[in-house]
Amino acid sequence: MNNNITMTLNVDELILGALREDISSEDVSTNAVMRKAQKGEAQLICKQDGVLAGLFVFRRVFELLDEDIEVKFSYEDGQTVKNGEIIGTITGDIRAILSGERTALNYLQRMSGIATYTNSIAKLLEGSKTKLLDTRKTTPNNRIFEKYAVKTGGGYNHRYNLSDGVLLKDNHIGAAGGVKEAVEMAKEYAPFVRKIEIECETVEMVQEAVEAGADIIMLDNMSVEEMQKAIDVIANRAEIECSGNVTKENIERYISLGVDYISSGALTHSAPIMDISLKNLHALN
Repeated sequence: MNNNITMTLNVDELILGALREDISSEDVSTNAVMRKAQKGEAQLICKQDGVLAGLFVFRRVFELLDEDIEVKFSYEDGQTVKNGEIIGTITGDIRAILSGERTALNYLQRMSGIATYTNSIAKLLEGSKTKLLDTRKTTPNNRIFEKYAVKTGGGYNHRYNLSDGVLLKDNHIGAAGGVKEAVEMAKEYAPFVRKIEIECETVEMVQEAVEAGADIIMLDNMSVEEMQKAIDVIANRAEIECSGNVTKENIERYISLGVDYISSGALTHSAPIMDISLKNLHALN
């Protein structure tokens, strides 16, 4: 993701939109105290332990405001930082630093928070074959940032969007008329290289999905006992994903099942931000 082509195609417009949201006509506060260009420097300081994600987005916010601004980091995405450590410095026109500060921090705090929370759960899965997946429960227009943060924290991305894969959920099954019908329709319509995943809420639905030839079966909101019965029914004839209100607090009950994947919307919709500040701004001669 961190390359010039991806930046230009997917990220710049989103960042510009965020900047326009914050500066509709002018930054009145900054223009009031800074009437002309003045070179300055500020420090990016970590205020809690965590895993960094989104440093390149932080830098890009300022580059889009002033191409001559310079941002230097002492860390890279995916590295752990401690409370009180200086993550980097930013040098350039004080007006650009002040105007971009909140937008840049919003991205970095949010992405680092997701990476930190994801990492704390991924560590619980170490030693097992189970992979931790995110979902599409992301903030509108921020999915590319949030899913990147999940990967940075040690998780894996489920499908990126509706064009990315076949996942037949309860309402798809209802529209199709049943599990068997939904799987058969998907197999007929989707390109043969696409796997067919279907969401099942009961052991009976799992049996139908196996018989219909689903490639991946999601066990959704089942008890541990029900999931074990479903796993026995599947008998290695499909990959298995567990889902449904999975959080850091309850994920351990799923680990012993030995499923292929555990997906959690909490990675993106419930991760707290990481506390990071831009401090000590001062003018340079």
